Amino acid sequence: MSNALKAKELLIRAVECDQNARILEAQTLYTEGIAQLMQFVNGEPDETKRKGFLVRIKEYMDRADAIKARVNGKLMLGEVVSHVSIDENDTGFDYDQLFGKYMDDKTVEIMLEEPYMTQNYQYQNLVRFLELAATNCPNLKYFRLITKEYQDPKNPDQQRTNLGQIKADLERRDITVAIKYEDSLHDRKIYLSNGYIIKIGRGLHFYKASNPLYSIGLVNYKFRKCLQTDVDIWRNSSAAS
Repeated sequence: MSNALKAKELLIRAVECDQNARILEAQTLYTEGIAQLMQFVNGEPDETKRKGFLVRIKEYMDRADAIKARVNGKLMLGEVVSHVSIDENDTGFDYDQLFGKYMDDKTVEIMLEEPYMTQNYQYQNLVRFLELAATNCPNLKYFRLITKEYQDPKNPDQQRTNLGQIKADLERRDITVAIKYEDSLHDRKIYLSNGYIIKIGRGLHFYKASNPLYSIGLVNYKFRKCLQTDVDIWRNSSAAS
C-alpha cells in the first residue's frame, strides 16, 4: 500500500474516532496519518500538487492540535472521590477492590502510564489489570501504554516481545493498542475515558512476592502482602463529556 493510501485510511479512521469521542485513538491516528502523508508529499515532484497536499496537512495538524488540547484537558485532575492508604504488609487490596467499580461499560479508552515494565512480575501485573479491564469494560476499544524502554543485556528484545504478545492478544479481542516509550516518564497514572483518573504511588507494582511461592495469594492477589503506597481516585467531569 502506498503512503498516500495509508495516510488516507489512517486519517479517515482518525476522523471517525474523533466523532465517536475516542480521542486517544484519534490522536494516535492523526499523528500516524500526517507522518505518512508527509512522506508522500516529500516525494511528489509536482509543485502545485505539493502545495495542495500541504494545505490539507495543515488542516489535519490543526485537528491534531485540537485533539491534543482536549486530551490534556481531560487529564487534568478534578476532585478526589476516593483515597486509600495501604500500609506495609497489608492484605485485601487487589485491583478490583481498589478501583474495579470505576471501570465500567462507559470506558471505551484507557491510558496507562507505568514507567517500569521490565520484570516478569510487572508483565503479570499488567495482564491482571487488563483482565479486569476486559471483564468490567465490555465496550473498551483502545488501550495506550506509556512506559520506559528497557533493553536487557542478555535479551535486548524481551520487552518488545512481551508487550507485543499482550498487544496481539488484545487486538484479537478488537481492542486497538498503542505502546509509547518515554525515557523521562516518572508519574504513574491510569486514565479512564469515563472521567476517572487513578493515581497509585507505586503504579501497578505494589504487591510483594508470594512467600513461600506456593501459598495463598499466589493467584488471588487479595491475599498478597503489599508494599506501602497511596491510591487516589480523581474525577474529571469534563472527561465524561
